[in-house]
Formats: sequence, structure tokens, C-alpha cells
Amino acid sequence: MKDLVSYLAKSLVNHPDEVEVKEIQGETAAILELRVAKDDLGRIIGKQGRTAKSIRTLLNAVASRTNRKVVLEIVEEK
Repeated sequence: MKDLVSYLAKSLVNHPDEVEVKEIQGETAAILELRVAKDDLGRIIGKQGRTAKSIRTLLNAVASRTNRKVVLEIVEEK
């Protein structure tokens, strides 16, 4: 799952070397934290959040095959 998010994010952004995905395993779900360059944040979120929603939909489809739950968090650096 981590590789999928990394691949999708690197395909969308202008600075693919700054894409960072961190996976945190919980009891019931895995949390994926996605960090990108500040300039690329809008590309990952998309208009009205459509791109982020699409990435989450793909993740949930893959996770449902293994009966797991995955949460994608897009982390904004301050």
C-alpha cells in the first residue's frame, strides 16, 4: 500500500524526490501519512479534493481485498 501511494504521488507532483510516505500500523487500520513539497500540495489534493478522494478510493479497493482498513492522511508542513 505504501508503494502504491508513493507511486501515485510521484506521478502527480513536480518534485517527486520530496515525496515521503510513512506507514503506521494500528490495531484495526493502517495509517499512511503522505508528505509532499509545499508547492505540490495542491496537485495532490486537487480541485475540491477530487484527486485525494480518488487516491483514497484506490487504497480502499486494494485494502478490501485483504480485509484491512487504510486511512490516508495528507500532512502539510508548516
